[in-house]
Amino acid sequence: MKSIVVRRSLLALSLVAVIAGCSKEPAAPAADTAAAPAVQGAEALPEGWQRVVGVDVPDIDGATQQLPAQVTSDDGVATTVTDTSKIIAGGDDIIAVLEALGLDDQVYAAPLRSATASGRKAPKQFLFNRTTGVEGVLSLQGTLFLGNSLRRHSDLAAKLRGAGEAAVIVDDLQPAADKVRKVAAAVGMAEQGEALATKVQSQLGAAKASGAALAWHPRVIHVSATGAGGAPTVAGSDSASGKLITLAGGINIGDEAGVANYSALSNEGVVAAAPDVILVTENDLALFGGQAGLWRAYPTLRQTPAGAANRVWVMPDVELKSASVASGSGAVALAAAFATVPRP
Repeated sequence: MKSIVVRRSLLALSLVAVIAGCSKEPAAPAADTAAAPAVQGAEALPEGWQRVVGVDVPDIDGATQQLPAQVTSDDGVATTVTDTSKIIAGGDDIIAVLEALGLDDQVYAAPLRSATASGRKAPKQFLFNRTTGVEGVLSLQGTLFLGNSLRRHSDLAAKLRGAGEAAVIVDDLQPAADKVRKVAAAVGMAEQGEALATKVQSQLGAAKASGAALAWHPRVIHVSATGAGGAPTVAGSDSASGKLITLAGGINIGDEAGVANYSALSNEGVVAAAPDVILVTENDLALFGGQAGLWRAYPTLRQTPAGAANRVWVMPDVELKSASVASGSGAVALAAAFATVPRP
């Protein structure tokens, strides 16, 4: 224990010097498993790499909506939702809940490069950020805007309401279960949302207990292809993935330097971090350009304990990068995977 504390102290000093902060863009299941079989439709991974996939993402079948729905958006505005047939969704965290509620066909517009199936096949693809214009969103002719960021979407939501379009924000910086409840309530499925949220919370509790019981806590670096003006980044302390790593029993290297959101990390910082596990999502791996692109973005990853062991884990975006309905399942799988990492 003493050597671990010393290494953390040294790393904190090192990382502070090499990390540059940036804004972020974008009953427990005993059967969950860390080393899941190949995901249908997913590309084969390089030899030695592993997929970590939760197998019990909660969903609801056969439920009906109760509209109109009266909800209070996270920007404090009381909103009446009467029509959800053409939802303009602000992010995959929102879309994942809609999918779990069986409302896949109501996802009408989604962000570019969506990781969810419904987002990718939405009739309209759109760039959602802090400068998104109301005219562009109105031109989509949706019936409900479901934003996922107070920072990026508050001004847009206000203007949409002024133009007569319903707009609700469910901010991404809140616990997954709360987010599930709010999204479900906004589409007239509050009761079903409560059931989903309860399952998610139960899974997160199970993952936390498993993580706390680990014989040791592996050091984890979650690398992303976006976040620092398009540059590769690592997950900071208040990112969804950073919180999930910690809950599942890992040591998120971004926490040690007190880094927020997603931040760029120098080659020297990667070596100093000495991760035992490299985490990347499926979507980010594609954006990196596969294995070769990941090593190009972070060439010194191979000099770390994780790189030397070829311990690269690939997870679904909605189970790691978003606080949403799949977070609990992802956390259970991640905690189980951490238990397989040999102690150095």
